[in-house]
Amino acid sequence: MPSTKAVDLAAHPLTAWQGPLSLPDFTRIGDDDFSPVFDAALKAHEAEIEAIAGNKDAPTVENTLQALELGGEALDRVSSIFWCRAGAYTNETIQALERDISPKMSRHFSAISMNERLFARIDDLYQRRESLKLDAETLRVLEKTWKGFVRSGAKLDADGKKRLAKISEDLSSLGTTFGQNVLADERDWALFLDEADLAGLPDFLKSSMAEAAEMRGQKGRYAVTLSRSIYEPFSTFSERRDLREIAFRAFTMRGQNGGATDNSSVVRDMLKLRAEKAKLLGYGSFAALKLDDTMAKTPKAVHALLDPVWEKALEKAAADQTELQRLATEAGSNEKFAAWDWRFYQEKLRAEKFAFDEAELKPYLQLDRIIEACFDVATKLFGITFEEKQGIAIWHPDARVFVVKNADGSERGLFLADYFARPSKRSGAWMSALKSGYKLGHGSKPVIYNVMNFAKPPAGEPALLSVDEAKTLFHEFGHALHGMLTDVTWPSVSGTSVSRDFVELPSQLYEHWLTVPAVLEKHALHVKTGKPMPKALLDKMLAARTFGAGFATVEFTASALIDMAYHARPDAPEAPLRFEAETLEKLDMPDTIAMRHRTPHFGHVFSGDGYSAGYYSYMWSEVLDADAFAAFEETGDPFNPALAERLRKNIYAAGGSKDPEELYTAFRGKMPSPDAMMVKRGLV
Repeated sequence: MPSTKAVDLAAHPLTAWQGPLSLPDFTRIGDDDFSPVFDAALKAHEAEIEAIAGNKDAPTVENTLQALELGGEALDRVSSIFWCRAGAYTNETIQALERDISPKMSRHFSAISMNERLFARIDDLYQRRESLKLDAETLRVLEKTWKGFVRSGAKLDADGKKRLAKISEDLSSLGTTFGQNVLADERDWALFLDEADLAGLPDFLKSSMAEAAEMRGQKGRYAVTLSRSIYEPFSTFSERRDLREIAFRAFTMRGQNGGATDNSSVVRDMLKLRAEKAKLLGYGSFAALKLDDTMAKTPKAVHALLDPVWEKALEKAAADQTELQRLATEAGSNEKFAAWDWRFYQEKLRAEKFAFDEAELKPYLQLDRIIEACFDVATKLFGITFEEKQGIAIWHPDARVFVVKNADGSERGLFLADYFARPSKRSGAWMSALKSGYKLGHGSKPVIYNVMNFAKPPAGEPALLSVDEAKTLFHEFGHALHGMLTDVTWPSVSGTSVSRDFVELPSQLYEHWLTVPAVLEKHALHVKTGKPMPKALLDKMLAARTFGAGFATVEFTASALIDMAYHARPDAPEAPLRFEAETLEKLDMPDTIAMRHRTPHFGHVFSGDGYSAGYYSYMWSEVLDADAFAAFEETGDPFNPALAERLRKNIYAAGGSKDPEELYTAFRGKMPSPDAMMVKRGLV
């Protein structure tokens, strides 16, 4: 029920940001504030839309397109804070609100998309676009806006519009339910251990597990949780095969445990609704609908990338498994080699081949040093600097605030970061924005944030990262740079507002700088001695970069192929989990490797539809990022100033202001082939 409480949007802390550095004043925001402010902000936005749609003057870019882009500021502000909280620091009140607000927002935006008078004004501008003498960015925004209305049902008849709005609302609710179910399974499961159960575990992992147990009221014990930052190293180092199996089964069965948090029917219903939506809009499948506005364009083009990679990955994984089986046999194991053995023996094989293990690297990868490395690379490439501001309260005490400055000392925006796992945070790592950056109207400086799930060390101890976690930090910071360096006029093409298979380029490309020797020499300093990583260890680490490529590529590509299999069909499978199993069988998926994301917890694809029919895009972007970093390698200077400026201008600053192929070609001179990516992964 709508709140009857009157809200002054011009003064409320959720919409009038009057805290330090013009951030929201989080100390004045309570959980109960969201509902009435959402209601007032939705109403205010409806009034703005009505004013645009009902304008008696002929449509112009200013009174229609610009008014539409700048409308809904209060709604944008309360939404950005709410969805940040829902992901990074939730509770029962926030989750209940999420279930209420998701369908409400869906209804609101469906009504805008299907507003006939509003679309008539957009359509009028679109039909006259050639004669309006628009600059390239404005023309692109107009074309994208028009197409967005059409893809949202603006041309459907009344019954079609009504049905599409209901589908969108139901999908929104189901996506919320899916994500909350996974979070509940992750939050509620822990395997509590005692000192006698810790054989093989390095000290950094014991510390993290002790902290996780204490957070769950079991001080003095050790907890295996379903956070990757604990689950993966536990699977890698624990000598207790029985415990590795328990953890593996819990991790892979998230969202599929029966009862209230089981996602089987949620997925079935979502796939049915997506197939119906595609048909209603005139597409042969949901994948065809989603890919229409990407670089790939069609499922056939996606398979042209994924299928050859899959074959190479299977060959590599099979060869690796033979080696792992040998190690298991030599260690006296008579058990059939299983999925919970892979990480354990792969680490043994790494030690045998390269004479080091992950535990040796950890003391050199301190969280604060890797953050400094991220900033240092950004300064060298793009001239921006970062200054931490202490004592500013944002959504959680662990979250940190940095002012971002241009080379001339002027303020560019803010970067916020929340690094540690907790039960109130959904798993994974992501980038988002409290505000995007653009020049239209009064303009806006970006306020960008990163959220991670690193294991929190006991008080007073530094947090240590694995190589994969350090890469994740660089990856998400690459997304953050895409948001912070944006230099566009229109909000709708700002920062990461690009096609799904282009958005991972800035993030995946940035990962390459982590392993530039000069960066590691400066920032990979031992936690106790302060000495840089020895050259011999650094050389071994760099030599081992493609180690385990078979496993990593199979677990990723299986997830991408399943995503495409679900969504490239004209209809939905009746039993999605049976379909998952049958599809994997046809693909000859090894039973010793699990998908990186199984269907019941595949949040990329089912917590909303952000990466639905789009999980392939990480690999599509990887083709681009491997080729893009090769451009720097070809010059012999990973910080080549001329190339860095081209990279800033055409990739990090351009947002969605131009076609992605045009932007990439402006940077590199040509589009790439998948060869550099295959080499980078160690598959050829």
